[in-house]
Amino acid sequence: MTPDGSRRAYRMDMLLATAMVVGGLAIAAVSMAEIEAGDGQHMAQATQPLQGNPAPPDQDKAPAESKPGGERPTTPAPQPARPDPQAQKEGATPALPPAPAEKTGPPIKEK
Repeated sequence: MTPDGSRRAYRMDMLLATAMVVGGLAIAAVSMAEIEAGDGQHMAQATQPLQGNPAPPDQDKAPAESKPGGERPTTPAPQPARPDPQAQKEGATPALPPAPAEKTGPPIKEK
């Protein structure tokens, strides 16, 4: 490329780069002006609360009183994951499925 051609290419590259920077600054200025002119509702708008069914009557009760030094009581009392054998005979079902059987392989041979 001749020195004139390289100078012309450099000028075109610089002109393109300058145009891109000016365009970016213009877009940023327009965006900032739009944010400043906005009514604020676009920045922090909360969603409306969902309208659900009224709470069942048993949930209106306050939790049980706690005693100093003791464990905090829960209302209702937590159920065990696996009922004792007597309760299972009476028909109580476990909350968790039975644990999978342990997989065993052949013993490792000594070398």
